[in-house]
Amino acid sequence: MSVLANQDAYKLRRLNSLKAVIMIFGILLVGRLFYRQIIERSQFVALAEKQYYTKIDQPAQRGQIYIQDKDSQNLVDSTQDGLFPVASNLELFNITAIPKQISDKRETAKKLAPLIEMSEDDLFNLINNERLYLPPLKKRVSKDIADKVKDLKITGISTESQYYRFYPENQFLSQVIGFVDAEGSGRYGIEEYYDGLLRGDGGVLTGVKDNMGKIVEVQQSEPGKPGADIALTIDRSIQYVAQEKLKQGVQKYGAEGGSVIIMDPKTGGILAMASEPSYDPNKFNEVKTEDQSIFLNPSTSLNWEPGSIFKPVIVGIALSEKKVEPDSKPDEIPGGFSNKITVSGYEIHNALDQPYGYESVTEILQNSDNIGMVWIADKMENNTIASFIKKFGFNNKTGIDVAGEASGQMSAPQQWRDVTRATISFGQGISVTPIQIVQAYSAIANGGKLVKPHLLDKVIDSSGSVRNVLPEEKSQVISKEDDDKLKEMLVNVVVNGHGKLAGVEGFRVAGKTGTAQVPKDGGGYEEGVSIGSFAGFAPADDPKYVMLVKLNKPKSVQWAESSAAPVFGEISDWLLNSYYKLPKTAQ
Repeated sequence: MSVLANQDAYKLRRLNSLKAVIMIFGILLVGRLFYRQIIERSQFVALAEKQYYTKIDQPAQRGQIYIQDKDSQNLVDSTQDGLFPVASNLELFNITAIPKQISDKRETAKKLAPLIEMSEDDLFNLINNERLYLPPLKKRVSKDIADKVKDLKITGISTESQYYRFYPENQFLSQVIGFVDAEGSGRYGIEEYYDGLLRGDGGVLTGVKDNMGKIVEVQQSEPGKPGADIALTIDRSIQYVAQEKLKQGVQKYGAEGGSVIIMDPKTGGILAMASEPSYDPNKFNEVKTEDQSIFLNPSTSLNWEPGSIFKPVIVGIALSEKKVEPDSKPDEIPGGFSNKITVSGYEIHNALDQPYGYESVTEILQNSDNIGMVWIADKMENNTIASFIKKFGFNNKTGIDVAGEASGQMSAPQQWRDVTRATISFGQGISVTPIQIVQAYSAIANGGKLVKPHLLDKVIDSSGSVRNVLPEEKSQVISKEDDDKLKEMLVNVVVNGHGKLAGVEGFRVAGKTGTAQVPKDGGGYEEGVSIGSFAGFAPADDPKYVMLVKLNKPKSVQWAESSAAPVFGEISDWLLNSYYKLPKTAQ
């Protein structure tokens, strides 16, 4: 009896232990389920939704870019009257297929293949399976083709709308505008500088996804805010003429390329900014990596030593400092100016290597006399010259609203030697950008007042409200009295000096030629290679425009008076007589 009782007691203890374990396990299980289902419910719901639902950012429609076109009238939106689109959005479609949903694959291939320009057999081989996803059968087809595909009403075949950036004028103004890359970001030019304005605020699309991650059912769509449209100061007609005349000049004189900038000197608005060579922003992805420097805008992003077009800046400084007058002559130099001078052991020559004797300051500019310019610069302190050069806008970015602007280079005046001051007086030993030259000449054209160059004219937001951009005056660089003297000297350059071919009959044109040497990487200058330029404005008494023409390394002519000056003259003739239609006031 005692043995059996012990066995029963042992079994009872084991049974009770098992019950306890089961009870504990049950409590833990219930507790775990409670924790998961109640405490962590939101987390697991989120995980479940993540498996079946997805959110996709929907980019907003990008704002358009316009330029001025006084002959253009928009019949849909009066806020865009007088504007012409140079960057817009083109709606194109992808043709997609879900093979599993296509019941008669051979018949589908027969009907669809001609519309998307595929062979029937190739299309059939693509869709003859039970897959839930295929890459698009055809990308970027027109709305007309997409509508014809929809009209077939084939289950499993659909169209997807996408907006692509489109530049209707192709290479026209390309280095000013820039482009939008494959990720939808603005690159270079206006597209990059005003990317935040143009791109808008994107929306969000929520939907059920399949096991390939593709949305098969839209649950919710939160629309975004479209980007703002912007209008530039560029005038379509002026830009077209500038671009054509530049292209002709590059071809005629065998130049490697060139630039033309035309600006309103009173407002700083850029009327034209042309460059050669250029590219088609619709095909930016076809430009080879080693050639992508063509994306840079040479008018704002590239430096060069300006040569003699810099001389009026130095003369303007000397006038302002009361060191010279237009009729001042070097009476203290026996025999007047020679054909050469030695400074700090360096021999400096005139371009034509001839002496000019007792010239006046007016004649120094007229003859583009380097030796005379050294004489003028020697009358001033290094700090004074450097300070005024900065006041004219050099050695600093102009602040023009385009991506990638360069600032030019000038050494600190404390580092100047006598030869540094001498060479800077005729535009060597200092580098500038074309837009800086235009800004400086606009100050001369504008009574000594410097204005900030700009490309943006107005912003038109998605609600249709318009914000206009006002001119921004920087400073009075030199007095109007001294500026008037400088203007007359620049008119004389065109009438009697090297700028004759820049003149227009019946108008007072002011300006200066520049034939700049090209520095070598290791020091010194390239032999027989130059950059020709002409900077000026008209009419001199009430300038409507300031313009720079720059031709890089022309091969058929040596001097700017025979290359850049005549291109300037041709464009000026059209501007004064055909565009502005001004009355002739000069003999």
